[in-house]
Amino acid sequence: MTLAALASSVPAPFRPKPGLGFNTRVAFSDDAGPAQGLREGIELFKAAERLGYQSGWAYQRHFDHYLSSPLPFFAAAGQHTRRIRLGSAVIPMRYQDPILLAEAASTTDLLIGGRLELAIATGATAAFDAIFGHVDTNARTEAKRRQARFLDAISGAVLHVVDGPGQGAPEGTPLRVTPHSPTLRTRIRQGSASIASAVQAAELGIGLICGTVQHNHVEGESFGAYQARSIAAFRDTWRATWDTQPPPVAVAASILVGTTQELRAKYAAYDLERRTLGIAASRPKGAITPTAQTNQPSGARISPVFHGTPDQVTQAILDDPGLASADEIVLFLPPRLRPRRECAAARQPRANGGAEPRLVAGRVTRRARPGTRSPCRQPASSPAR
Repeated sequence: MTLAALASSVPAPFRPKPGLGFNTRVAFSDDAGPAQGLREGIELFKAAERLGYQSGWAYQRHFDHYLSSPLPFFAAAGQHTRRIRLGSAVIPMRYQDPILLAEAASTTDLLIGGRLELAIATGATAAFDAIFGHVDTNARTEAKRRQARFLDAISGAVLHVVDGPGQGAPEGTPLRVTPHSPTLRTRIRQGSASIASAVQAAELGIGLICGTVQHNHVEGESFGAYQARSIAAFRDTWRATWDTQPPPVAVAASILVGTTQELRAKYAAYDLERRTLGIAASRPKGAITPTAQTNQPSGARISPVFHGTPDQVTQAILDDPGLASADEIVLFLPPRLRPRRECAAARQPRANGGAEPRLVAGRVTRRARPGTRSPCRQPASSPAR
């Protein structure tokens, strides 16, 4: 079966979105320092839980003014939250020791009550070989090898049977990752930037999250159209491989609802900065300046920013085939935007956990639990200002 055949059927209706999350970089500046940035990151996750978000995600980025080790951060954030799922988006496997990552992930998941959502990637980036060490194969092949070893490890597979003296255990002892989190394997996702990657995730039996960069576009194809083809390929491959219904698919998107003229101007300026500067946009003071800004490989695309009035944004979401196909939307938070400090209710514990945001038929709504009030009049798709 070819990729084209797998992706031939793109769903037309807009699927209800029972899950709503956000994605942040957990950045810090030279002025405030890393400790302050990490504390602010935890406060953001606490505020998001009080606002009713189902998931919160964070980048991993080495050797810069961002979160380099997500799992200790999630273990800490998990002690300040009770319900929100905590996810990495994404951890590149090329530079991970798969067994150590499995140990750390299992420990973190157990500490936070089974709320870890681990998104991993097997991209071909090899920028840090001089630090982490060179390998005999190409970066993608090595990343896939480590990914397979990691999935075995978190599944509880026997990694080695002691076959002689001097190995720390009696001969014949099977060695597995401990502590073992028995359900973590079901919450692993592949961060996908291509249809081939989405198909691979389905074949491995792991979930899918589509990011804000994509590769191998057909000329003239929109970001959302390619995203929809990737999601369709994932679901078709999953059904063909496992003969079960595929797990929910998450899509990261920059959705900025401007409820005032001031906000609309701010979000439009961010969109322009992102389109003109690319990955160099909105970086904290002291961060490394990228050598490449908007120069993307041929066939690569960066996701659009959905901004404007509430009605304009709603219509744009409804018209986007990628967002229409997803089960969960993860809101990409611009780095310099912060939670509304004036939203006092978001800072105070509320009985019964408060209201839950939902995205149904393209419009964000709040479903208030009995005896609770909406924490803030700001639309749920704009937790930041």
